Amino acid sequence: MENTTSPQMRGVGTMAGAMFILPMMDAIAKWLSTVDSLPPATVTLSRFVVQTMLTMLIIMALTGMRSLKPNNLWGNLLRGFLMGIGSLCFFAAVKYMPLADAMAVFFVEPLMLTLLSAVVLKETVGWRRRIAVAIGFIGTLIVIQPSWELFGWISLLPLGTAALFAVYLILNRRLGVHDTPLVMQLYAGIGGTVTVVVALFLGAAFGVSDMTLGTPATGMSWFLLFAIGAIATGGHLLVVQASRLAPASLLAPFQYLEIVMAVIIGLFVFREFPTASKWVGIAIIIASGAYIVWREGKKQKSPEPAFN
Repeated sequence: MENTTSPQMRGVGTMAGAMFILPMMDAIAKWLSTVDSLPPATVTLSRFVVQTMLTMLIIMALTGMRSLKPNNLWGNLLRGFLMGIGSLCFFAAVKYMPLADAMAVFFVEPLMLTLLSAVVLKETVGWRRRIAVAIGFIGTLIVIQPSWELFGWISLLPLGTAALFAVYLILNRRLGVHDTPLVMQLYAGIGGTVTVVVALFLGAAFGVSDMTLGTPATGMSWFLLFAIGAIATGGHLLVVQASRLAPASLLAPFQYLEIVMAVIIGLFVFREFPTASKWVGIAIIIASGAYIVWREGKKQKSPEPAFN
């Protein structure tokens, strides 16, 4: 592929890398809530507390205390609020649903993102990119094999996460010119932590068991709680950097790679073996992303303005 060092193609590569590591965070969340019986809110709190601590330490080590001040405080706290609610929804969903199925429901998000990028960011979204996103979504429908049982209230949780994450990515694009990725993630971590703490108080007040604070029983549980925050920190730093390098509508199809990793992890960790039709869906998802890469490379090689 030609011109792979261009900013947009580096953005695509960065997003693809994030999509390969972030499902590990979701798998750990499922393990902690099902095997170790920790409430999803406890897992979510650890995810944001660790993110906040790690990014603060990295910033202080690299540039000192002065760099901790953001240029857009409220915008980054809003990002944290969106991710806090979204993570609570998704970690609660994977407690009850197969990991790949929850991820497949979530992947209505690229369609939302493509629409928002055109309406909010005024990005040009050509017919080829729209078709690629739509084909990728068809692949997720094949993977999920929708049923009435699946589309009960539990399935609304990944859908809520999808809507929140689409807005989060739009904010990444808008705010990326004001602050560094590390500063953005620091204050997103603070915003997410505050959001989850509020959810814990509400969960205790209304007796919602999944929204309570639990205590890890083993050293491995403590390690996994730290690991989930570390993976979230690294993965979302990659997402922020990708959003700074490439348009949201171009990045959207590559988020489908996340479901590929979710299926693989579900197979080897939770024995959730995909059916033949699910493998067909995975192939369609990969093909849609590969087509975008090929078209973007062709566009950069030739002045032909056909691709958007």
